[in-house]
Amino acid sequence: MMNRWKALLGTLGIAGLCFGYFAAYVPYSMMTKMATKGLFAGMDGVGFTGFQIQPIVVFASVVSTLTFITLAGWWKYTSKVRVLGLTLPRPKWYTLVSGICLSGQIITTTLAYTFSGISIVFAMLLMRGGVLMMAPMVDLVALKRKRKIYWPSWVAAGLSFSALFLSLLENGSTAITFIAAIDIGIYLFVYFFRLLFMSNRAKSECPDELRRYFAEEQFTANIILFTALVIVGLIGRGMAPDSIPGEIWYGFSVLPWSGFFGTLFLIGFFSWGTGLFGSLIFLDKRENTFTVPANRASSVLSGVIATYLLAEYYGQRPSNMYEMIGVGLIMFAIFFLAWRGHVVKLTVKRDKILRCAVKAEGLSAAALVKAPQQA
Repeated sequence: MMNRWKALLGTLGIAGLCFGYFAAYVPYSMMTKMATKGLFAGMDGVGFTGFQIQPIVVFASVVSTLTFITLAGWWKYTSKVRVLGLTLPRPKWYTLVSGICLSGQIITTTLAYTFSGISIVFAMLLMRGGVLMMAPMVDLVALKRKRKIYWPSWVAAGLSFSALFLSLLENGSTAITFIAAIDIGIYLFVYFFRLLFMSNRAKSECPDELRRYFAEEQFTANIILFTALVIVGLIGRGMAPDSIPGEIWYGFSVLPWSGFFGTLFLIGFFSWGTGLFGSLIFLDKRENTFTVPANRASSVLSGVIATYLLAEYYGQRPSNMYEMIGVGLIMFAIFFLAWRGHVVKLTVKRDKILRCAVKAEGLSAAALVKAPQQA
């Protein structure tokens, strides 16, 4: 079954990965909002906080990550270390740093959808627009594997910046709280360095290198994040219930027995799904100015669907005009990304023709030189 799954992903390529990312992000973002708004049956409008749900959500992500790497057989690609006679997987220094950045990305993404007064689409436009703007910068400053940035990718990044700007119009600048701004700021900070390490170390023609990077980064991020939550939760045992450590301890000590463990576990599973497909998109060998918009467009579209479903069936605030215009700009960016693929194909075809022509001329010249000698 796993071989069939790999063959399917190989056939679909980055389009299939984008669809998987979209399909996981709709329930992930929607269910996260519902859990913190108290919209599930039996909650009576009283939701959990973003920090309270983290222990179960991250636990689900850990289980899903370890299960996938095992079923895919990717442990064999990881670096190894001997401990007490056992051979254990370990990250290299750069996958360790990338994993730490990913752990920050995981927790800040979930928290972004829990803040009151901020819609899913608005949060997505801020986070996705910020990453889109930094994508060309990462390509330009990448030390080991700089990539040519084709002009359609620049246009797509510019359209994404316009979408980000529009999302801040109307009441966007006042709706975002200080804590939400800090959360999104950390999200963008860790994302920049994660993309930079991926560009320098992971984007490769070698599939084994891609698998090694993915496996090391993913298990490192999830284990570090869950361990950090356990430590903070234990500290929170003797602190006020409304403090951040106190809320995390509540997530460990109370929520597993509250009847909503399965719901929160599903949120973590879908969160892992977005990490799986999203990371594989980023690891594509093409430049970040192409792969990042492909990833971001999928998530923004899923945010629109999730926001519509929440408004239609749960009476939540629908997307406003500025947000929808921003989404339209993101959609328009997709056109330029598709055109980018056409431009690359034409460029590769032209270069191939030129190489063949040069080779043919070289053979003709050699033949002319050889002919008099034979005569």
